[in-house]
Amino acid sequence: MASPALQESQDTVDKIWLEKLRSDFPILQRKINSGSLVYLDSAATTQKPRQVIEALSRFYEQNNANVHRGIYTLSEEASQLYEDAREKVSAFVHAPSPRTIVFTRGTTESINLVAHSWLKPRLRRGDEILVNALEHHSNLVPWQMAAKEKNAKLRYVPLTEEGILDLEALENSITDKTRILTVCSISNVLGTVTPLKKIIEIAHNQGVPVLVDAAQAVARHPINVETLECDFLAFSSHKMYGPTGIGVLFAKPEYLETMEPMMGGGGMIERVHPDTSTWAEYPAKFEAGTPAIAEAVGLSAAVDCLNQWGMDRIQQHEHDLMVYALSALNQTPDLTVFPPLDCHQKAGVLSFNMSDVHPHDVAQILDLDGIAVRAGHHCAQPLMKHLGVQATVRMSFGSYNSREDIDQLVFSLEKVRKIFSP
Repeated sequence: MASPALQESQDTVDKIWLEKLRSDFPILQRKINSGSLVYLDSAATTQKPRQVIEALSRFYEQNNANVHRGIYTLSEEASQLYEDAREKVSAFVHAPSPRTIVFTRGTTESINLVAHSWLKPRLRRGDEILVNALEHHSNLVPWQMAAKEKNAKLRYVPLTEEGILDLEALENSITDKTRILTVCSISNVLGTVTPLKKIIEIAHNQGVPVLVDAAQAVARHPINVETLECDFLAFSSHKMYGPTGIGVLFAKPEYLETMEPMMGGGGMIERVHPDTSTWAEYPAKFEAGTPAIAEAVGLSAAVDCLNQWGMDRIQQHEHDLMVYALSALNQTPDLTVFPPLDCHQKAGVLSFNMSDVHPHDVAQILDLDGIAVRAGHHCAQPLMKHLGVQATVRMSFGSYNSREDIDQLVFSLEKVRKIFSP
């Protein structure tokens, strides 16, 4: 344990770091109803730093043109910025090559691309897709659609009482009919951190490829796809301080090589004949039409911010917030916090309910104090069924949140309790 003097010094350094980081976010200066904005819905979308906003504006003011289509200066500049973004994202997740990074509209499209272009051509009647109840609908519905079309089926790996994937059950769930395992890195409802390395090892030992939904992890934990050895990894720009409308699919080269494109059009072809066409090499064959160019530039700026702030530091900061939040909410009367309750098994996201008060009512009253939380089923209805509830209140951190934000939440929850007390 650090001495009091050293701890005080570290606390000062951390406070300066957080104040500087928060100053990058213009929206945090906004007043909402009767209070200053306390934004606790980063699992839905993160707020945007000034660097990202300025990168978008600068592109439209100085570089706007279509990519890969012109030999004039603006087009060449736009093309370079777009491909620079791909290289930056590739380095951020430690991909083996920028060519293994496909730009999509978001995590949802990335997962749909794998389901449509890789899985469906290989799926046969009676085959199985392994999923679990932690998943967001975006990591369930595309597999349901593929299974229905091919007369295959989904198998759900059970969860433990702590809301963690049961690894022993996972190992027993894999059969010679299992074609893919799909799993989130962090639950968007419970904040459960899944043991990805072990999960992937179990699957690969039985020859099953793995898709990782990293939407909730990409801005919270360092990601290294080569160390993980995942086959596919999907995430969204807007959950990592970048713009909406653009996301990423990483896939190993051997999968990208054999996958057919999901969409046809300009930019993804090699040759077009009257009755048939051939495709460009990946990743271009998966990026039909004019891509989200400005959004890619904004994503590039967001990666710069994350690197500048420091992923290890962000991870530690959010862990400290989780420790503080769990302690505070567990001491709040009439509140049920959903597991896992071990702060080492949880990251960035925390769900709770207040006795006899609907989550929507809780969220609406909190909003009167400027506190933004999410209430509902969070696009995770199978998980709601597993928890035995219709909805929860969800608070989720960003790197810009502070202990004072949590204190304000707890203070306002006391108001909610008093309003609904008999």
